[in-house]
Amino acid sequence: MRRAIAHRPAGSWPAAEQSGSVTLPHAERHRRRFSLTDDDGAAFLLDLARPAAMADGDGLELDGGGWLRVVAAPEELAEITCEDPETLARIAWHIGNRHMPVQVLRGGTLRLPADHVLIAMLQTLGAHVRRVTAPFQPEGGAYHGHE
Repeated sequence: MRRAIAHRPAGSWPAAEQSGSVTLPHAERHRRRFSLTDDDGAAFLLDLARPAAMADGDGLELDGGGWLRVVAAPEELAEITCEDPETLARIAWHIGNRHMPVQVLRGGTLRLPADHVLIAMLQTLGAHVRRVTAPFQPEGGAYHGHE
């Protein structure tokens, strides 16, 4: 079985050597060792030395040569906007208080997993919610990328 033995962030792997891709939702993009199937249906073993938080455009080096491009799968999400910065700050605090992953977009827009209970609570606090299907790449957190 093929093995993916190294992970490199987008822009730091030789994209010209791409031999395939693997599309994964956010919940499946933080792994170390796991059996996966690439987008062409071929099995491979993710076999990294340490867990990696993979993002859209990252590369996985294959032990026999070549690279797989990581693609963020579209997911059901809630897109949150607010009338003013104060409401947005309050909404962001409530999302963080529940330890929910959140993606920060331009223009004061937040994306998070479409959880109906949380969405209802945020709407009562003044959030405007729009359901979208899109790739999800939440913030890495305060300690992301630090040893």
